[in-house]
Amino acid sequence: MVFQGKLIIFVAMGGLLAMLGGIVYYASLDNPKLQQAGVYLMDVKVIDVNVVERYAKLQTTFLVKNPTDKTFTVPLIAYKLFANGVLIGNGQYSTEDIAMPGRAAFYPNTEIPLTHIFRLVFSENIEEEYNNIVNNDKNIKFTADGIITLENAWSVVEKNFNTSL
Repeated sequence: MVFQGKLIIFVAMGGLLAMLGGIVYYASLDNPKLQQAGVYLMDVKVIDVNVVERYAKLQTTFLVKNPTDKTFTVPLIAYKLFANGVLIGNGQYSTEDIAMPGRAAFYPNTEIPLTHIFRLVFSENIEEEYNNIVNNDKNIKFTADGIITLENAWSVVEKNFNTSL
């Protein structure tokens, strides 16, 4: 009788572990489709220059495309911004503090621009790039290199990206 009670406990634990494994497997089925999302640097423009404190606010716009049949949200885009190949700083678009239903939903076959205010601080290392940017030089090639986080009801996927403007 004692052996039969232990057997039932072991079978129940095995069934529970199998069920948890099935949930993890089911959740991972969306990952390949989420990896197909595209992120592209769409625009970088100066919106404010503070000449006293020597910084500029740039509006960076990323176009996020969903070519799949899965809906997802974007809680985070962490990136490094380069001007003519020179690192000018790090930026982070984040909606992590907003619950998933409150974020922009990327429905199947849609594309949505996401904007972020990037603070460009003057330093001697980037003096030439800083001056060119605040003077609206049109010959600047911007590049963003980073990670986008994609999230749906079952999965969270981080995808590296590199995009130029």
